[in-house]
Amino acid sequence: MSETIQSSRHLRPHEITAEQAAVEQSLVDTVVASFDKTEDPRLRQLMQSLTRHLHAFIREVRLTEEEWNAGIAFLTAAGHITDDTRQEFILLSDVLGASMQTIAINNQAHKSATEATVFGPFFVTDAPEIPIGGDIAGEAAGQPCWVEGTVTDTEGRPVPGARIEVWEADEDGFYDVQYTDHRVAGRAHLFSDEDGKYAFWGLTPTPYPIPHDGPVGKMLEATGRSPVRASHLHFMVTAAGLRTLVTHIFVEGDPRIDIGDSVFGVKESLIKRFELQAPGRPTPDGRDLSGRDWARTRFDIVLAPAEV
Repeated sequence: MSETIQSSRHLRPHEITAEQAAVEQSLVDTVVASFDKTEDPRLRQLMQSLTRHLHAFIREVRLTEEEWNAGIAFLTAAGHITDDTRQEFILLSDVLGASMQTIAINNQAHKSATEATVFGPFFVTDAPEIPIGGDIAGEAAGQPCWVEGTVTDTEGRPVPGARIEVWEADEDGFYDVQYTDHRVAGRAHLFSDEDGKYAFWGLTPTPYPIPHDGPVGKMLEATGRSPVRASHLHFMVTAAGLRTLVTHIFVEGDPRIDIGDSVFGVKESLIKRFELQAPGRPTPDGRDLSGRDWARTRFDIVLAPAEV
């Protein structure tokens, strides 16, 4: 590191000389102007705004060359660990709150529409179809849980044929794609009936850590943050003419809700009561659980219009 950089690394922006500030601002202006001829106006806006904010960050913290190199190494490591079943950049976006902020901007509240939350890194597009009342758990370990509800629009009209994707971790905190045996468990899709009703068997959600054996995990450890997520069950609901909903529901009473969800995904309206059922209590569909205890919950889904 040069002596000049070393001597100025702790200076606040207002403490640098006017001459230095002018040099730095000139570079910002030059880089911003380099995108002036971008034909796509939205791309031009994105690149020029990104440039201004990135340079503002560098100047505000007086970024050192060592810190710049560490940042490049961090992003390189995130790229190396990312594959078809793990998306480290989504994890990074999640733990920085960028995912939730993007969701907030793009899913503004509309009447009684169900609130959206983070997508997460473990959705897959080819989950098997099950009938209403089917079981998404497969061989995944955990307490059986009956989930039921309706899909309606914001005017209260049933939405028949809505595609409902559901996925969750097992009781050990792992999604099927995190195992190496190519199992498909804890995920499926189904369709609402002519009255907008749906129901399925899943597992009672439990807290689990996001993958923290990579660069994002190291960042959380270095900053004293927990990787643990509040207990939840993922949903993605699509229907013609209505806004696609990506959300999940949380378990009332889970202490992680108060401690803090590692990706900031909890919303009060999405906290649901999961009622414990004693062993031997009859199930809604007559399923024989061989004397096991089970739980049940209700989640009524309200979809906003596609154009709001």
